Amino acid sequence: MAMVMAQQQRESSSGSINRHQLDNGKYVRYTTEQVEALERVYAECPKPSSLRRQQLIRECPILSNIEPKQIKVWFQNRRCREKQRKEASRLQTVNRKLSAMNKLLMEENDRLQKQVSQLVCENGFMRQQLHTPPTGTDASCDSVVTTPQQHSMRDANNPAGLLSIAEETLAEFLSKATGTAVDWVQMPGMKPGPDSVGIFAISQSCSGVAARACGLVSLEPTKIAEILKDRPSWFRDCRSLEVFTMFPAGNAGTIELLYTQVYAPTTLAPSRDFWTLRYTTSLDNGSLVVCERSLSGSGAGPNPATAGQFVRAEMLPSGYLIRPCDGGGSIIHIVDHLNLEAWSVPEVLRPLYESSK
Repeated sequence: MAMVMAQQQRESSSGSINRHQLDNGKYVRYTTEQVEALERVYAECPKPSSLRRQQLIRECPILSNIEPKQIKVWFQNRRCREKQRKEASRLQTVNRKLSAMNKLLMEENDRLQKQVSQLVCENGFMRQQLHTPPTGTDASCDSVVTTPQQHSMRDANNPAGLLSIAEETLAEFLSKATGTAVDWVQMPGMKPGPDSVGIFAISQSCSGVAARACGLVSLEPTKIAEILKDRPSWFRDCRSLEVFTMFPAGNAGTIELLYTQVYAPTTLAPSRDFWTLRYTTSLDNGSLVVCERSLSGSGAGPNPATAGQFVRAEMLPSGYLIRPCDGGGSIIHIVDHLNLEAWSVPEVLRPLYESSK
């Protein structure tokens, strides 16, 4: 037994000799030239017939000393190795996806724990306020309602002003995508896995309606950013999307001013349009960000008369965070946060405009 093992080890260490075992336990040695000839046939026909194998022996002199049965065994072994290689590659791909999804779930768990801690602190503070008698002469209980800041075009008359707005938009978007700026509620029935889209969440506790999605994509970040920039035009309710101004920003990024017209889901309400700033940039960790927010002003596209038929809606800081994964692919965080001015539609339609759809 030891002699057989030693012989097998010597044969496996030889770079110019290939061997395949027959049913009777004997090994057939193939030279490099013979293997190359067989590989050429395998590339054209992985499973040749008996007649094809006999023809191969007749037409190829270097295989003249090989029996048809031995050729048959070689092709069987070759198909087996190919199948094992494909399965190993598939398992590696699944493993990479599972590792990336595990990382995403761990980050989501950390974010939820921070959100729970924040809610516990707020709950304790509210309990303390309820048990503390009011002081001072003003006993009013009116709460202060804050509204999102909408930047004026007067702040955006120069590149420096636009860059300031862009950096602020970036910070607010990242706090929504990965932080606790919004109380996200995960939608039921979404079970993340290697073949699923990812995690979906919504929030109606903020101004307007916000939705968030996280998932895996087998593309590089730059390609994904290029595709997602055209995302609004995928929607059947998008009437037009025009880029009016574009200029370079830091980190090889760009700033764009966009005008978008969107059809209403019903003829009983006017359509919406958006006048927004879009900021594309890279982060220090290699991630790509495409974030966007509304600007106030009269940006109304090339035809102001047509734009007058639309109700100006507001896009709060939204966009895409695209993070590269080890071994290829990317993790994407998508945030859509819109205020479609539900008050401007008939009361019967307001639930539609206030829904996450």
